[in-house]
Parts: sequence; C-alpha cells; structure tokens
Amino acid sequence: MTAFDVGLRGSRCWLDLGAGRRVDLPVDRWHTDADPADRVLVDACAGPTVDLGCGPGRLVAALVERGIVALGVDHSEVAVSLTRSRGGPALHRDLFTPLPGEGRWSHVLLADGNIGIGGDPTALLRRVRGLLHGRGTVLLEVDPPGCGLRRERARVGGEDAGGVWFDWAWLDPAALETAAHDAGFRVRWLVERAGRWFAELEQP
Repeated sequence: MTAFDVGLRGSRCWLDLGAGRRVDLPVDRWHTDADPADRVLVDACAGPTVDLGCGPGRLVAALVERGIVALGVDHSEVAVSLTRSRGGPALHRDLFTPLPGEGRWSHVLLADGNIGIGGDPTALLRRVRGLLHGRGTVLLEVDPPGCGLRRERARVGGEDAGGVWFDWAWLDPAALETAAHDAGFRVRWLVERAGRWFAELEQP
C-alpha cells in the first residue's frame, strides 16, 4: 500500500517537495460530501462527466445523486474502492492510458489542483481534449492569483512511509490562460469561492 493509500485510509499525509518544503493534503475535506465551494464544479456539469484523480469520490457521488452519468478515475486502488463505496463508479487506471468514452464526455473534472498531474498542464489538457466531444468543457481548480506556473518534484509523505517522487505543477488563473490556449481551449469563466479558484475551459 502506498503512502497516498495510507493517507486516504485516514492518516495524515502531505506532499514533500523537491525544494525541501512540505504541504499538508486536505484529506479530511476529500472524505466529506461536496461542500458549497465544490458545488461550483458540480453545478456546471450538465452531461456525462469523468473526474480525473477522483480521490475518495465526493464529486462523483454528488453527480450520481443528481442523476448525471459520472466516472471517477484514479491511480490509487484505495481511492477507487472508496469512491465505489459511496455509490460512484470508478476505475483504477492511469489517465494517460485509454479510458472509456474517449471523445464522448461532456465534461472533465480536474478538482483539487489536479491540473498539476504530470507536471505539464498543457500536455494534460491536450490529453483531456481527446476525452471530450466537440462541445465538451473542462472544469478545474487552480491556485489563487500570484503564484504563476510552478513545477516541482514531489512525493506523498505520511506517518508510515514516503512515496515515490513524481512531477507536479501548480498554476494560477493567468498561467491557466496560457496553458489553455496552448492546448486549444479558452477560459469561459473564472470564479472564487471560499478562497478556492475554479474555472471552466471551452473549445473554440
């Protein structure tokens, strides 16, 4: 079981960064129901939605409760198990490998900063574009204004053990504009709720 899996089971966990810093992960929030800030993303979903990096599945569960076809995807078997226990379908899979419904999804969710997966937001958005139909959108969460684009090596640390190192990225609304443009999207809207920043990207 990885450090991330252990963290999802309820232990405290964090990100160790290559620069020597440590960032706590909001595991408790991931286990709760979708909160009012999360509803910014949930309310924008009007058709079949795939949540990449779904974690314990709070957003997938919220969508299913609304009668929206939804699928969670996560590299963690524990995350997938937790999502299924909440009544949400989920797959244990690398998002860069083939996924069900390629080219037919109405929305892709990248909540909780998952735009940083792989350390290259533009490459990730190009992958996401292949999942969407021609009118499909990306609903995502970014960092507050002022951080720009930052890439670092990171690993999940926990009370039992540290995980393997991987590439991750953080970006703010201005950096998102650039990454979106380079991947063939444009920002449709950007909004702040409870100190968190959300956006929707559409295809021109």
